Amino acid sequence: MKISEILTKENIIKDLKSFDKESVLEELSNFLKDRGEIPNKENLLLSLLEREKLGSTGIGENVAIPHAKIRDIDKIITVFARSQIGVEFESLDQKPVNFIYLILAPENSTGQHLKALARISRLFKNPSLRESVLRANEIGQIYSILVDEDSKFT
Repeated sequence: MKISEILTKENIIKDLKSFDKESVLEELSNFLKDRGEIPNKENLLLSLLEREKLGSTGIGENVAIPHAKIRDIDKIITVFARSQIGVEFESLDQKPVNFIYLILAPENSTGQHLKALARISRLFKNPSLRESVLRANEIGQIYSILVDEDSKFT
């Protein structure tokens, strides 16, 4: 599964407005509802908050990968969001998060979301990728950086 198969330019938020985890998850839920990708923002937000109660999806190195299975979709939906100033996300390393990559999978999905999670985690281990994405001025640049770096993996 390649990033280009699960992320579109339209699902990139260049500058998050939120400053804390719950507000970010709400902003992402609103974004998807406004785009017509999910029918029910409240169910999504509740699912994301419930997942966070199990343990923060802030994986360290300024990256968070919130994820949930929801019943209202039939394919993986992803959103990439960037915060220039950083968001308090209760990350494993206690650092603010600049990169949030949301993954939603259908409720009956049997592993697609795990493949996506592994792919994204691997991608963001690269410090030069994180630096390039942080400096990018346009959504198209962010998309190209992510897709180009991802294409280096088999």
